[in-house]
Amino acid sequence: MANPSADLICVVDDDPSVLKAVVRALSLAGWRVKEFSNPQDFLSYVKNHDAAVAVIDVWMPIMNGLEVQSRLRNLSPSTRVIIVTAKDDLDTRCIAMGAGASAFLRKPLDGEELLNAVESACASA
Repeated sequence: MANPSADLICVVDDDPSVLKAVVRALSLAGWRVKEFSNPQDFLSYVKNHDAAVAVIDVWMPIMNGLEVQSRLRNLSPSTRVIIVTAKDDLDTRCIAMGAGASAFLRKPLDGEELLNAVESACASA
């Protein structure tokens, strides 16, 4: 039996406009999407639900995306991570990729680049 959540993409971003745009782009491409403006809500969700990919913003006030990525690895090791950020610094990129991120994308996001990153992450699962 196929995993019913194999195509679920979770998006975690505290910026409502970015969250809306990413969810819309993924939904229009045919993905099932669940959105979270609070990283703690996302981590609580993945304790009991599978997600193929998590698109996670780095700079959030409650918990940064690298910490979310680290906690997610313990809760759901099979979930692929795509990190997004407006501040592309080399140290953050190296930490995210070293911790297993499938992609590291710079805001403003290019829709095609995002979709390609999601496709690639799902293919590597």
